Amino acid sequence: MNMKLEVVPLPVTDVERSLAFYVDKVGFHLDHDVQPGNGMRIIQLTPPGSACSIVFGTGMGDASAAGSIKNLHLVVDDIVEARKLLDGRGVELSDIQDMGGVKYVYFADPDGNSWALQQIPSR
Repeated sequence: MNMKLEVVPLPVTDVERSLAFYVDKVGFHLDHDVQPGNGMRIIQLTPPGSACSIVFGTGMGDASAAGSIKNLHLVVDDIVEARKLLDGRGVELSDIQDMGGVKYVYFADPDGNSWALQQIPSR
């Protein structure tokens, strides 16, 4: 039996600010932005080349959990180029950290949900 992780809920406080951050700065693709009614809004975004998306919006749960998601990993082929690209878009990033051949760069969204760019040596 296959089990594919394809959507991760991300709690945020300001939907428009988060949408702009992930699309304009980080470069995620907007899959959909729908308002099915009753004050609910669902936004789904996918990182370039990923099979897993994030989803956030309004009327979807407890907004007080905003910033509680930590260290979601985005695996990249070239961490230097990925860091340069995001830095050029205005994302605040850590320096590259080498953890015994596996390299990381860290950043957070405006709510404090945190991310790690990860470059793994050839498998």
